[in-house]
Amino acid sequence: MTDSNRPQLRMGTAGSRRISSNRRRFLKATAGVGAGVSLTGCLGQYQVLGGNSDEEPVKIGVLAPNPNSNRMGRSMVQAAELAVKHLNEEGGILGREVELVVGNTKESSLEARRQYQRLILEEGVDATTGVFSSEALLSIIDDVAEQETLHLTSGAATSKVSRMVRDDYERYKYHFRIGPNNDIDLGRIQMDFLTEMYEDLGWNSIALLAEDYDWTEKPWEVYQDRLADTDIDVVYEERYPAATNDFTEQYDLAEEADADAVFITTAHTGNPALLNWKLPTKRSFGFGGVHVPMQLPAYYDLVGGQCRYAVTQTSSTAKTSITENTQDFVTAYQNEYGGQNPIYTGYHTYDGVRAIAYAAEESNSLDSDDMVGALENASHPGYAATVEFYDNDSETPHDLVYNYGETVYFQWQENEDGEGVQEAIWPPDKKTGDYITPPWLETEA
Repeated sequence: MTDSNRPQLRMGTAGSRRISSNRRRFLKATAGVGAGVSLTGCLGQYQVLGGNSDEEPVKIGVLAPNPNSNRMGRSMVQAAELAVKHLNEEGGILGREVELVVGNTKESSLEARRQYQRLILEEGVDATTGVFSSEALLSIIDDVAEQETLHLTSGAATSKVSRMVRDDYERYKYHFRIGPNNDIDLGRIQMDFLTEMYEDLGWNSIALLAEDYDWTEKPWEVYQDRLADTDIDVVYEERYPAATNDFTEQYDLAEEADADAVFITTAHTGNPALLNWKLPTKRSFGFGGVHVPMQLPAYYDLVGGQCRYAVTQTSSTAKTSITENTQDFVTAYQNEYGGQNPIYTGYHTYDGVRAIAYAAEESNSLDSDDMVGALENASHPGYAATVEFYDNDSETPHDLVYNYGETVYFQWQENEDGEGVQEAIWPPDKKTGDYITPPWLETEA
């Protein structure tokens, strides 16, 4: 990765302010604050390079679920490690070395709050990033406000937190979402894709499905609002129960209604939804939508190729150039981690760490209020998207701005070596391949 391809930071002086622990208002103690993750084994412990050894390091905390076993969490931590490594090679933040401290949220909202408190109150971090689930983000947002410490979310999509910033700016202004796009914009992304591509895909009629979790509420509202103004025929729709693990009933109804495709919004129920599309028999419709498990680069092998011909959205694939910097990050990540490809949470966490550095350098300060101001005025190419946030008069202040073309829809395909590949099929300027109609549907036609 070359310095010329990175957003340039203005290096400040070594005497810039650092938030001390006595500046922060302490939270009421909660029982059993958990121990953090040691960056050992596959994640590695950083020996910090560069900076001024006479000053305390700048500490950045990352909150991630089970990074030694959960692929989403692992990509977050590995990307944060890589960002810290690059920052230290460039001279640190404000001329000081940078340290990464990890909080393992263990896929638990309660543990997310415990780990956030540990990072702030015990580790004395200057800012935090990460947080995968919306439930975990909602569990820490009042602590973020209480501690008046900058946090950049890099996984959770809920816009509830953004509306808190809108309704009580002074209290909640320390929260930004560096990515992915919030749940409202997620709905807009799906509709942009569907309305532009349904004819090319042959999806003139769809069965609209979404798992009944909080994170699908806003996308569902967008679907209801925009589909009515299209020529797409919604022949069946359901927000199905959260505990669904067999889609026989839903798929029977979709076939009876002669749906060309099931357009689904799923994370927790994604695996049975995908597998039931082909097993025990191949269904007579295409399959696509927002399918979080399919975003995993290893998913093709994990499900024995059963995702072949399925379509989903993600922030980027390993072959896509969302900004001029994306491929630099992908290459560096692959080189650092033995050929692994980052997951969307990794792209955004890398941007999160670098955005903290950007805010410190722009404001020449580690004071969170100063850094908030710098981020509110930011607009430059990141690695997953343009780093630019909605303003304070918007519906969702401090969330990543949705720019058309800065996200992709891809189809799982198989290359000539029999390997699964994520081929971007939309938007047009990000395409790496064309959509392939599942062969059994061509036979039926």
